[in-house]
Parts: sequence; C-alpha cells; structure tokens
Amino acid sequence: MKEEEVNRCQIQEWYPKFKSVSIKTLIHELPESFVEYLLDDSGPFLLPVSVSNEDALPNRVHNPDEEEDFQVSEGSGDEAEPSSPLSFPELELKIKESIESLGGAVFPKLNWSAPKDSAWISTSGTLRCTSFKMEFCCFVRGQSLVGISQREVTTFYPALLEKKNDLEVLIQGFFDNNVRHNFESENYTFDVYVTNDDRVKILDFNPWGAFTLPLLFNWEELEQNEEANGMEFRIVESQCAVRPGLKTAVPYDYLDTSQGSGWDQFLRNADEELHQQIRSPEAGG
Repeated sequence: MKEEEVNRCQIQEWYPKFKSVSIKTLIHELPESFVEYLLDDSGPFLLPVSVSNEDALPNRVHNPDEEEDFQVSEGSGDEAEPSSPLSFPELELKIKESIESLGGAVFPKLNWSAPKDSAWISTSGTLRCTSFKMEFCCFVRGQSLVGISQREVTTFYPALLEKKNDLEVLIQGFFDNNVRHNFESENYTFDVYVTNDDRVKILDFNPWGAFTLPLLFNWEELEQNEEANGMEFRIVESQCAVRPGLKTAVPYDYLDTSQGSGWDQFLRNADEELHQQIRSPEAGG
C-alpha cells in the first residue's frame, strides 16, 4: 500500500470531488494547540472546559465519593500540582455553529474514518445516526467493483432481502457512473448510504486491506471475485447470521482476526520482530 493511496482516503481530499454525490459536510481544521493537547501524555487526560457550560458526558451519574480518588493531600510538597483543564472556545463555538446549521444532529468524522466504534462505550450507545440499515461497503479491486456488503453486520434487516436485487443494480450503476473513473486508486473500499428515494450517497473511502474490515467477506474471497471478473452482494439473511459488534458489546474489529485483517498483520509483524530479536547476536547473551 502506497502513502498516496492512504492519503487519498482523507475526507478533505475526496469530498470536494464527490460533494455532489455525498452528504452535506462541514470540515474543520483542528488548531495546532488542540492537536498538541490530544497528543500530550504527560499527565491524566482531562476533557476541555466548555465555554457554553455543556457537559461532555451529559448522561453520567454524579458521585461525590469518586472525586476523593482525584484529590491531592495538602502539604505534600513532593506531588505535582494537578493540571487545570484547557479550553478551546473558538473551536467549540465553530463546531457548535456547524452542528446547528446541519440540523442539530450530525455524524462526526475524522480524517480517515468515523468513530463509530466509540458508540459501544458511550452512555447512549449512539452517535446520533438514526439507522445503519441502508449503509453498504463497496470493495473495488483493479478499478472493478468485486463486492458489496451490508455495513451493519450486527443486525438482520428483513426489508433488505426484498430489496437486495434492486440495491445491487443501483449501487453498481452508481459506481460505474460516479466513482470508477473519478477515484485514482486501483484498489480501495468506499461506503455508501441509500436514501428512501433511491439516491446513493458516498460516506467514506478507505484503503484496500490493512485495518479496513471485509465485513461479510474475507479478503481472499474478494480477490477471487476479481480473478473471476465477478461481483457479489452480501447481506445478513437471518437473525442467526449476525456478526459480533456494537450490539453484542464489542466492536467487530476487536474480534476480526481473519487472514489479511488488521489484527492478522499486527500479529505477523510482532512475530517477525520477535524472531529478529532471537536471531540478533546481542540476544544470545
């Protein structure tokens, strides 16, 4: 995988070109001070103070007893003074204004991905997206669409069974007319959302393989589809076929260790590093 292929999947890179076939999006460049705040690991991570007095965790239960764990005893000269939470009023107000201009409920997204998996530890279990039923991940190999998968693999939607053939034709046509000749990479994935009136909207682009999930496929199957010049559309076709994920306590990629997955590559790299250390003359002692 080349660096330019990864960078091409950043939303600020692809959105201007596909704006007309994507959802309305407002992009904010994070100030350097906020980036430094996120990267700082010199002490406990404290949420910024809100200038509008809005609690970042509105659903938490206040427990005064828990606060005792964070108090520093007076007279302890050896202990560092606890750092005060920072505040980023300009960024906060800009984001708040954008949320209001988009209707008051938005789906947040970072450079390369949306933090969908954070919903499994959020108090509400949601990122304010009303439904993932009509979201699909499309797999492109050699600039050909080789697979389409239901994006939300943790739920069985009976209505998708009735619409499957129509959806396949709709998404294939959208790819041929809007994506194939406009996205420069040979191999990649992209997510789409199909509206109630059968319009297809691009949500995201991601690199082929690596930490991108194959969902209802595995990477070998998708590569075989390319060799056979075929395309397959997969959905969850029964309640028994759902995959582990947000509805079953943990994100799917925590459990996906299939060949070619992010965990598979991580374990391979760790194993290779271990063997190099064992072969190193210094390791012999």
